[in-house]
Amino acid sequence: MISKSTIDQVYETARLEEVIGDFVQLKKSGSNFKGLSPFTDERSPSFMVSPVKQIWKDFSSGKGGNVVAFLMEHEHFTYPEAIKYLAKKYNIEIEETEQSNEQKEEANERESMYLVSEYAQKYFSETLKETELGKAIGLSYFKERGFTDDTIERFALGYCLDQWDSFTKTALDKGYQLKYLEKTGLTIVKENEGGGETKKFDRFKGRVMFPIQSMSGRVLGFGGRILTNDKKAAKYLNSPESDIYHKSKVLYGIYHAKQAIAKEDNCYLVEGYTDVIQFYQRGIHNVVASSGTALTPDQIRLVNRLTKNITVLFDGDAAGLRASLRGIDLILEQGMNVKICTFPEGEDPDSFSKNNSYEDVVAYLQDNSKDFIQFKASLLVKEAANDPIKRADTVRDIVNSISKIPDRIKREIYIQECASIMNISEAVLFNTLAQIGKKDSAEAAKKAPQEQRAFEVVKNDKKDVVKVDVQYELERKLIELLLLYGNQKQKFEDLILKENESGDLVLEPEVMEAKVYEKIYLDLQEDEIELTHEQFKNIYYKLIEGLNEKEDFAINSFMAELDQELVSEISSILMEEEKYMLHDWERKDIYPKEKGAGVAQLVSETILTLRCFLIKRRIDVLQQNTQNMEEDHRETLEEIMNYLQLNKLLNKKLNRVLS
Repeated sequence: MISKSTIDQVYETARLEEVIGDFVQLKKSGSNFKGLSPFTDERSPSFMVSPVKQIWKDFSSGKGGNVVAFLMEHEHFTYPEAIKYLAKKYNIEIEETEQSNEQKEEANERESMYLVSEYAQKYFSETLKETELGKAIGLSYFKERGFTDDTIERFALGYCLDQWDSFTKTALDKGYQLKYLEKTGLTIVKENEGGGETKKFDRFKGRVMFPIQSMSGRVLGFGGRILTNDKKAAKYLNSPESDIYHKSKVLYGIYHAKQAIAKEDNCYLVEGYTDVIQFYQRGIHNVVASSGTALTPDQIRLVNRLTKNITVLFDGDAAGLRASLRGIDLILEQGMNVKICTFPEGEDPDSFSKNNSYEDVVAYLQDNSKDFIQFKASLLVKEAANDPIKRADTVRDIVNSISKIPDRIKREIYIQECASIMNISEAVLFNTLAQIGKKDSAEAAKKAPQEQRAFEVVKNDKKDVVKVDVQYELERKLIELLLLYGNQKQKFEDLILKENESGDLVLEPEVMEAKVYEKIYLDLQEDEIELTHEQFKNIYYKLIEGLNEKEDFAINSFMAELDQELVSEISSILMEEEKYMLHDWERKDIYPKEKGAGVAQLVSETILTLRCFLIKRRIDVLQQNTQNMEEDHRETLEEIMNYLQLNKLLNKKLNRVLS
């Protein structure tokens, strides 16, 4: 159990924009930050972060909340895990008690798999550094690769002993369940055909270990490299797919590279684990690997959140380089900018960065990174040589890549560049581009439902008009006013119902000074109005209590004490208007009124509008009660007349004309 003082310290210290900035590339937008949604595949940024309010809202998915809510939503953390992650990030000491076997059993399935994976990473690291065999075999291999102790520690490298079940036995003795060892792929379980004891083997026996981490640093799986010349065994072995590890959605090194990628606004994409580690050790931190698998859209989206620029690094003697280019088209489809760099023959990112200084590596990457058009053209032209048929196929191949780019201006510029390189007219290339576009559209049309023929008369289905829930909107507005201005002192013009000399009822203004929360609370109490929406009611009473008890009331601290459902609702309320914010109007000599300029008027009008709505609803109920002609309705009719007169006065105050 984490103490309240620790949780409070985490909330006070954590900066939302810093935490989210580790996962999403954020750009300043007025007083807020904007970025591409990490929850949907969008092209235009609709993900907003408010540093002032310390809340975020994703308008494409509807999700929102505070810093903890983001980690729970994005990284699938539990609440305690999100607090622990933030505590670690901001060097806050946190008390943790050792988990008992009962507690381990109580953890949910996914969580149990994470626990097992984290234990395995620690076990393999300790085996590497603290056992004789680990030092002699595993550590000596890493040292031969040129890895320093600091690098080995940073990437949590390890070693699995070349014994059948050394790891499995130790994990079971520590209380970890066999079913989770099997589900994570760390242990291979084989049923004994004779009905005897189940056989258990370590999947990674005799291999050096590379933990594969999520963007937040959680251990998802492992890559293991064999050190013997066993031709029957694969050189590299990865964890199998599981509930926590999907290799098509993970990039090796993303945890260590994310901040550098955002800062440098570029990501180097390599193939293997050691390529990443050697680059990082040389001082180039914005590097990730696809871990030997073909590049996938999900992996590209991971990078796309942090930068629009990818530089793909290929070995000098990379076999099947042409096949590798298919991944380039996937990157282009995401609207990203692609450069390609190949190393001298016989070199790869690992060896090149190991044998050259930081300055030399950086200079080489800058001088030899080619635009994808130049690279593809030079590579395919070599293959085509003087064969006109192959040359035509090459041009079509390049134009096909250009067709993947969503931006029309970029497409046109690339067509011009291709025409220049391939010595062919732009008109022909634009024609080819149009043909590809038509073909793609035709294929899309086949998949889509058949549309009605032109001029065919069809009966339009009447769509139900969504009726606005007036009370819901007004209650929401009251919550917003309390959140934004609850502790502000304002001068309110109160309305007192009096009889004038003629005996008519009139509303006389009376100025009073009060805090916004006091005005709202007292007015609702006086009229015996209770909020009807359950979530708003919960938030309302918690807000009134918090504002009444704390002079230094802060939204961030207030939200820290709420459950995540209420936090999400509050963030939606506070961020709703942010997408309509006006920016840079002052440069055009237009000065829009500040939102906080008419708080007293806004509070009074909202309360008056709610009163009018409830009066109108009461009148409707009373009128229905007079339907029975046999009863005496004089008292009811008198009550209706009084309500109508009051409603008229209130609407006059609101400058509304009653029909």
